[in-house]
Amino acid sequence: MATWTAMVSRAYDHARPAARFGDLTWTGRELLDRAGGAADWLDTLGLEPGTPVPALVATSAEALALVIGGAGSGHPLAPLGVRATAYEIAAVVQETRGQVLLVQPEFAELGRQVAELSGRRVAVVPELRATERELAAASDELAAVLHTSGTTGRPKPVPMTQRRLAARARVNGELCALDPDSFYGGSAPFHHIAGLGNIAVALAAGALITGLPRFTVEGWALLRSLGATHTSMVPAMLETLLSAGEARHETLRVLQYGGAPVRPGTLRRTYEAMPGVRMLNMFGQTEGSPISVLTPEDHREAIAGRTELLRSVGRPAPGVEVGVADPGPDGIGEIHARADHFFRIDAEGWLHSGDLGRIADDGYLYLLGRRTDMIIRGGENVHPLEVETVLAAHPAVADAAVTGVPDERLGQTVVAFVVPADPDAPPQPTALRSHTRARLSGFKVPVRWWFVDDLPRNANGKLVRSRLREPHEGGTRA
Repeated sequence: MATWTAMVSRAYDHARPAARFGDLTWTGRELLDRAGGAADWLDTLGLEPGTPVPALVATSAEALALVIGGAGSGHPLAPLGVRATAYEIAAVVQETRGQVLLVQPEFAELGRQVAELSGRRVAVVPELRATERELAAASDELAAVLHTSGTTGRPKPVPMTQRRLAARARVNGELCALDPDSFYGGSAPFHHIAGLGNIAVALAAGALITGLPRFTVEGWALLRSLGATHTSMVPAMLETLLSAGEARHETLRVLQYGGAPVRPGTLRRTYEAMPGVRMLNMFGQTEGSPISVLTPEDHREAIAGRTELLRSVGRPAPGVEVGVADPGPDGIGEIHARADHFFRIDAEGWLHSGDLGRIADDGYLYLLGRRTDMIIRGGENVHPLEVETVLAAHPAVADAAVTGVPDERLGQTVVAFVVPADPDAPPQPTALRSHTRARLSGFKVPVRWWFVDDLPRNANGKLVRSRLREPHEGGTRA
């Protein structure tokens, strides 16, 4: 069975454009040769073979070369979020065995801060030379490592082996109709499954690849002018484009989304702006994706009248076995799934998703929420305990609780309930926002604040999160 490295090496053995970022364009052969140069440079850093290499890199031609070169030389990259704070990144780096932190030049200062906090050595990525080096890897070797949040908010590594990443590339590539004539462009952060995860699929298909540093209406216009054929986003981004009157895209063939359902009106307006686009909603997570898929045909059926399909996440993806563990009388239980393209599985091959759901008689999967208290805001995971710990450290806060509330655009948004240390002089929300943002990424910062006399707790003093309601009786909103 082909490895992911073998798939990429075979796909780009040509002189057609393969990577286009700004004024820079590399052919397939140039991309592979730069990847060979990246492998040669990684060999000089004294890295332990097979050990993931933490890296502060953003979507770029150099980042593609580093990932390909690392995967094919025994130095698998573990990209980290460049928008996170130095404290957040250092906490992840300290859990890794790697003693060297790779950083692109534009993140050198952030890398220096992380290195000081984590006791690691920084290696700034140089201009990569082109070398004709054959890249190869065994099927059980690591291709890359992504990180996702655990039940306590501490990010955990998800190892992506060559064999399983190759299997994922085949499944996703077929679902998204990716081939050498495709042009993939996205805006998800490189360290995210929607970033490198989707790019890895496009690389295996031999597609032309570009990327945006972040989603903007102007960035979407750039993808349109370049002639991108494939992209991915969350529904909130799509609604932003529709509101701005900028959703049209004449060359787009496939639009993949996830993180939240799309509303019927949004879907209808999308088809009006892009009549020929094929929409897919893929349900999955860093540990394994896709679990299920709402296909382009499902979306067309929804527009034709079966709008309830949009509340589902489709039916099992090709090669996926889905089950509900310990279902209650209503058929609801934790979603478990098994497939060759999942990365984090138990001894019997099952992925424990942590999502509660039910499977309808027609095979469609409906999600009912997280087994834990995780908040999913626009596709990003927010753990309440992490935010509460930061808030509790503020001198004007006696107690705090965070919960997620429904949001039409983002799926959920973050709301905080705060018990002031001095009830007569509660802290200003702007001060709490600044305090939180200095320590956590922006998507984790609450959007609304309620000042309350106390928090709902049981006899053991444990917070009863389900009793947090907005507006909270006796509370004052700020």
